Amino acid sequence: MTVEREDCAGPAGRARPGNADWLTGARITAVLGVYYRPEGRAGEPEAVEFVLAEDQSVLLTCTSDRTLRVTPGSWPRLPDWCVPASQWHHAPPALLPPAPYGGAWTVVGTQELRDDDGEVLRAVIRCEEGDFVVVAGDTMAIRFDPRP
Repeated sequence: MTVEREDCAGPAGRARPGNADWLTGARITAVLGVYYRPEGRAGEPEAVEFVLAEDQSVLLTCTSDRTLRVTPGSWPRLPDWCVPASQWHHAPPALLPPAPYGGAWTVVGTQELRDDDGEVLRAVIRCEEGDFVVVAGDTMAIRFDPRP
């Protein structure tokens, strides 16, 4: 699967074209938060990066209006806005499970909750084993809801 810039990116304030199933079929090998180093991992991540098996990644960040911006990531590099880079780092968010047997979660679909202006407030990345739920706010919140 190729994550094309037009598939998952768009300037903040504009909805992405197409449906929300833009990650279906992808294999997620890691989920990493982008943390401001002085706050340590005690703080919430400023962004969440989903690393894909195809040597690509997808970055979800908060915008100033508490919505999500979804863009291609730059893994293994930090996003360009992490300045100075020495003050930022990738780390797994707390309370997320390790990758399942086989080393990756397979995406079976995605769902986005949008506001009245069409901006993304919450993204759910549905995998065979459960759902990653990413919510925008002052910082990012991410959780994994396992399948019953």
